[in-house]
Amino acid sequence: MPNQNKPLLIGVTGGIGSGKSTVCHVFNCLGVPVYDADSRARWLMNNNDDLILKIKSEFGEASYQNGFLDRAYLAQIVFSNPEKLTKLNSLTHPAVAIDFEDWVSKHSATPYLIKEAALLIESGAYQQLDELILVSAPAEVRIKRVLKRDPQRSEIQIKEIIEKQLPESEMAKHAKKVLNNNGLESILSQILNLHLVFSKYQAT
Repeated sequence: MPNQNKPLLIGVTGGIGSGKSTVCHVFNCLGVPVYDADSRARWLMNNNDDLILKIKSEFGEASYQNGFLDRAYLAQIVFSNPEKLTKLNSLTHPAVAIDFEDWVSKHSATPYLIKEAALLIESGAYQQLDELILVSAPAEVRIKRVLKRDPQRSEIQIKEIIEKQLPESEMAKHAKKVLNNNGLESILSQILNLHLVFSKYQAT
């Protein structure tokens, strides 16, 4: 646990369609600052000169068109090539880690902060946090959510993404807290309970 002069750092993760962004939105509505690591990674890939140079060096000048990352081009390269994907992550994750540290320093007076990311466990970033929350939901529920959210994706494509992600059973081994977002239990009450726990800890 951190000392009392620093915010509690909470990670929120989960597979595609689990609802982690919805959970983080609720925390944010409760006044908790949320760092969206995946969105910040995309921003850094377009604005961090050092990272841009490294990506161009590894994946070619065609990775950028008109000064912006060509996500479709890069996705074609890394989606079916685990080694290339690992390389891209090895370039991006350190930049995100530095950006997160800067962000935390700007919110040092806040009782607790949340870092949302799909790859908190795979990247090892969870080890720098004080708590890890897993947002859990059955695969069939997640597939339905993504089909509704991303109509351009087929069920087969979504299943392929799920298969490439770390299984929930493995994620659960690293998470101290699990939010069941199966549509049957109240996710709001679960979030409010955790909010009280984290707020009380920092208040002592």
